[in-house]
Amino acid sequence: MKKKISVIIITLFALSFMSLTASANAYKLTMSGGKLKSKEADKLEQQLAQNPRDIDLRTKLLGYYWRKRSNLTSQQIKREHILWLIKNAPASEVLALPYGQFNKILAPQAYTQGKKLWLEQLKTQTANLKILNNAAAFFMMFDRKLAEKFLKKAQSQDPENPKWSKKLGQLYLLGMIGQSPENKTEAAIKSLEQYEIAYKLSSEQERTVFLQYLIKAALAAGQPKKATKYAQEMLNNNPKDWNYGNNIHHANIILGEIALEQGDIDVAKQYLIKAGKTPGSPQLNSFGPNMKLAKKLLQEGERDTVLEYFKLCGKFWKGRGVKQLKEWIVAVKTGKEPNWGIHSFR
Repeated sequence: MKKKISVIIITLFALSFMSLTASANAYKLTMSGGKLKSKEADKLEQQLAQNPRDIDLRTKLLGYYWRKRSNLTSQQIKREHILWLIKNAPASEVLALPYGQFNKILAPQAYTQGKKLWLEQLKTQTANLKILNNAAAFFMMFDRKLAEKFLKKAQSQDPENPKWSKKLGQLYLLGMIGQSPENKTEAAIKSLEQYEIAYKLSSEQERTVFLQYLIKAALAAGQPKKATKYAQEMLNNNPKDWNYGNNIHHANIILGEIALEQGDIDVAKQYLIKAGKTPGSPQLNSFGPNMKLAKKLLQEGERDTVLEYFKLCGKFWKGRGVKQLKEWIVAVKTGKEPNWGIHSFR
């Protein structure tokens, strides 16, 4: 159960970080709030009592209370802040981020209260794109039909903006979780359709950021040719910015998976090594590499290739990655299956 909850939380962050541009100020404030000491937070609460409509203060405090997830009193205060924002300032940027949302599994009562407030807002605020966006973000994980309804409403009002198609693509990918093979394929096809709409509407630079999600949708929809096409584009049109290393890594992992699916183990091995030769990225250096292809090749008996891949990953994955890679190396050398964690599910 704890593992499932952790995956949900990580997924929420991954989804929210794909659209940080619109919430950059809120994100900075929550990050700043996460560094507050208890006395500093108390002082901000006193200031907020004098000026309840100071949204920046509430946003900063939500960052503080997010860090104190095991403290029941802090979680109650956080709950009150979020509910106040939904009721009084539903267009606030922080409501599009996990800091301004409730987890239905961990906080069912708070989630129900938040849901009621959002539905009340959307009775009259159907033309406000920021509010539609925030409501969709709230419902993205646990009430996907509602999230779909609000995203489609925003899309119909703002059809030239790729943002809504991207979010619908994310929504349908999430809809694959726990479904039958037929329903998974149907959700993947919907996701692919939306991502392709977003792709056409986006600038060239914007496309590189979400290409990996478009590729995943194509694979899940049973369209490997499209997935190959988009993966090659990740490699061929890859500007040397923060996403450069991500594109090298993910494109080669995907091409390797396709090769393996087609029975070409040697080509799949080559792609795994190419994926390991990425220079790294802020995401890869912190959260680590994708082990999905490595896991599959290990099951095919390609131990030496997997060990070489681990060695390459060690060049960019420092910190906790050093210990993790050592554990995996020992497991593989002793003929055991490594504990891949979330690294084989990306």
